[in-house]
Amino acid sequence: MDGAGRFLRSLTRFGLAPKATPAYAGAPASLGAPAYAGASAAVRQAEARMFPRARQRQRQRGGWRVRFAGFAALPGVGATLVLGFFACVGLYGAYLGGEYDVFVKANGAPADIVARAVGLGIDTVTITGQIELSETQLLKDAGLNGQQSLPFLDADAVRNRLMATPLVKNVHVRKLLPNRLILEITERTPYAVWQRDGIVRIVAADGAPIDEFRNARHSRLPFVVGEDANERIDEYLALLNAAGDLREKVRAGMLVSKRRWTLAMANGVEVMLPETDAATALRQLARLEDESHILEKDIVSLDFRTPGRLFVRLTEEAAAARAAAHAPRKGAPK
Repeated sequence: MDGAGRFLRSLTRFGLAPKATPAYAGAPASLGAPAYAGASAAVRQAEARMFPRARQRQRQRGGWRVRFAGFAALPGVGATLVLGFFACVGLYGAYLGGEYDVFVKANGAPADIVARAVGLGIDTVTITGQIELSETQLLKDAGLNGQQSLPFLDADAVRNRLMATPLVKNVHVRKLLPNRLILEITERTPYAVWQRDGIVRIVAADGAPIDEFRNARHSRLPFVVGEDANERIDEYLALLNAAGDLREKVRAGMLVSKRRWTLAMANGVEVMLPETDAATALRQLARLEDESHILEKDIVSLDFRTPGRLFVRLTEEAAAARAAAHAPRKGAPK
């Protein structure tokens, strides 16, 4: 034990004593190996016994570096990595400058370009169930332009875009590898024609607007006018059924103040129906038409709004003629 209370041990006992080392570069090898080289194996063994986990972590940290260095040393790998790095930098710069968006718009996304190159593009689109809509319009609404690929096509997004088309009631989108897309369309059936604020639309049975009225083949559909009239089409059809043979003479039903109907006849006469029991008023009108052909008279309107009474408004000519017929004549006794 030395003066500081430390035990003295010989380093040679543990094989840690430094060996002689040459003092200059030209010394012969017989002088011995470097001090650290001779002791390194024993030092590492001692460290491994004292700190086993630290050595294990050190080997793990260095393992991936060694493997990567070995991979990068393969012929051509280093150059490829450098080119890939500069390509990524160039793509990022193009993205920031807006050139990437222009490229994608003209050619499609890079993933789609690769998929199309290996035969996984969308070469065939089969559309079934469409009646009113054209295939060109459906492809446009679906956002299909020939730049997509089947594996990377978002079928849900295609369906949502088509469902936004008023005439489309339901859509099924199916992808068939390698290059076929199927669109199964269920259209809304035109049910009536609805006019509001001067705009005429085709509506479905639930009142949902389908399209603007632009086709003469829809002219035979029931025609309703007014706010919320599209939601009460069945009520109007019930009135037409109550009209019997007069149905063919009714041109449109006008919903007034969301409460009652006024029928516009084909000859321009307006029939104002009561808010309640309108069917009874229509049966009365049918009887008057059978008995006196009232709708062929010189009248402007028939007002059934007051129960038990009928008010008739004559045309201006008929009113003037009636006034003249009832005017007192000169010399006639008063």
